[in-house]
Amino acid sequence: MSEDNDHDLARHHDKMAKKKAARDKIMAGKTIERGLLIVHTGKGKGKSTAAFGMVFRCIGHGFKSGVIQFIKGAWDTGERTVLENFPDLVTIKAAGEGFTWETQDRARDMAHAREGWEEAKRLIADPSYKMVLLDELNIVLRYDYLPMDEVLDVLRNRPMDKHIVITGRNARDELIEIADLVTEMEQVKHPFRSGVKAQAGIEF
Repeated sequence: MSEDNDHDLARHHDKMAKKKAARDKIMAGKTIERGLLIVHTGKGKGKSTAAFGMVFRCIGHGFKSGVIQFIKGAWDTGERTVLENFPDLVTIKAAGEGFTWETQDRARDMAHAREGWEEAKRLIADPSYKMVLLDELNIVLRYDYLPMDEVLDVLRNRPMDKHIVITGRNARDELIEIADLVTEMEQVKHPFRSGVKAQAGIEF
């Protein structure tokens, strides 16, 4: 190995050692462990996919999770098919019949939202569940299918060790304000604009 390569390797080692020391110092100060309120929003793809990834991670650790699918609950999603193989670790409830422009029935959409929310409250209060995913709750709140104050009250007063993940476009400012982690998915390019339809395994 050349002298230049030896120098490069040594310089890299020193750089990484300094980075590790700085990282270790930061991590030493992170001692709090508690449940998080997580929001995935934005116009880009991947909000629900990322949230379901956390549910799968909980399964891997042997933790129980609850999933309430608002709005698109009638869809035959691949995630639901997989999760149904873990009935002891995951409870899933569909609370919708499709997007609002498909149902065209506000009263029925509101009734489904209420039914899903009542189940969500039960799961949030149940100490055996580590995580609760409220998929597309942001859409429900955007259209005022549920009272915002009621939802915020439940979220603020959730058990200290409970993780709650909320997905959907146009997250309300009030929800963002109380959340611990907010990720906005940005759409850069989408095949739908080129005439490509939704496909199993990618979209559902």
